[in-house]
Amino acid sequence: MSVSSATNSATASIDAMKKATQVQEQSVLKLLEGAQEQTKNMNTAQKTGMGKSLDLMS
Repeated sequence: MSVSSATNSATASIDAMKKATQVQEQSVLKLLEGAQEQTKNMNTAQKTGMGKSLDLMS
């Protein structure tokens, strides 16, 4: 294996790892955005009383 092909192979590996890291970052960001949206919905439900049980027999 020549130095040139070893360097190209290492560069390709590094590029692949960078791309995998970017994809992971995007996935985590989407997950966090979804969690943030759910938290907003839960806070809204708590403020409006949605989701609370009602005592209709009183």
